[in-house]
Amino acid sequence: MLDDHGGHGVPLVLLHGLMGGPDTWRRQVPWLREHGHVLAVRAAGHGRAAPATLATEAFVDELRAALAPFESVILIGHSMGALHAWCLAAREPERVRGIVVEDMAPDFRGRTSDGWAAVIRAWPQPFPDEAAVLAYFGDVAGQYFLDCFERTPAGLRLHGDVDTFAAISDEWGRRDFWDEWRAVRAPALLLEAENSVTPPGQMARMAALHHDSTYEVIAGAGHLVHDDRPGEYRRAVETFLRALPGEREGAGGRLLDEPVDQ
Repeated sequence: MLDDHGGHGVPLVLLHGLMGGPDTWRRQVPWLREHGHVLAVRAAGHGRAAPATLATEAFVDELRAALAPFESVILIGHSMGALHAWCLAAREPERVRGIVVEDMAPDFRGRTSDGWAAVIRAWPQPFPDEAAVLAYFGDVAGQYFLDCFERTPAGLRLHGDVDTFAAISDEWGRRDFWDEWRAVRAPALLLEAENSVTPPGQMARMAALHHDSTYEVIAGAGHLVHDDRPGEYRRAVETFLRALPGEREGAGGRLLDEPVDQ
């Protein structure tokens, strides 16, 4: 479930979005290692078995168990991963030192997966090669899918079941997560894409409700902010990380620039 990318200090836990995977963070890993011990999560149902119940609580329970060995963590989430980050932060305020929320909001009630799930089922899978993926999706989304598609003898294809992805999304259309957001006590960075998938005004409201939050709209960005506008994303995240209390200390209290025994 956890891919270890090295580094020293407080764990920086990367949580991917729906239909994503841990490798969708690979372009951010090198500079994030300068700020801590980088761990990337592979959510259930994304290249491995789905949970028995496709509810947010099941994903958060699994995440909580995986992070149990760590005294404190910083959670960096995109979309679905951001939701899981703040739900865990709400449940374990003593463990979560800070969270980054990238283009996700608490209330999608009334929306369904019907439209986009039908589009996905119509994809010409398997794609014969990487060039075909980039030609079909474009450079940004194409690279995202290249980072998580399964490579099979027949070609490249989605690494999970469309019905599973649709069910995860449909839960968001039936309930909201405002109570979980209100319970977050950790400092938070909220990054909204100018061309966001979130309902208008919700991320700004999230910032207004939180006692220790920074909110920024990333100009020109689509939903995949960290790849669409990587420079702006890095600037915002690094500024946030450097401002966290004790950011230069690991979970065991060691300063990041102290020598490490080999």
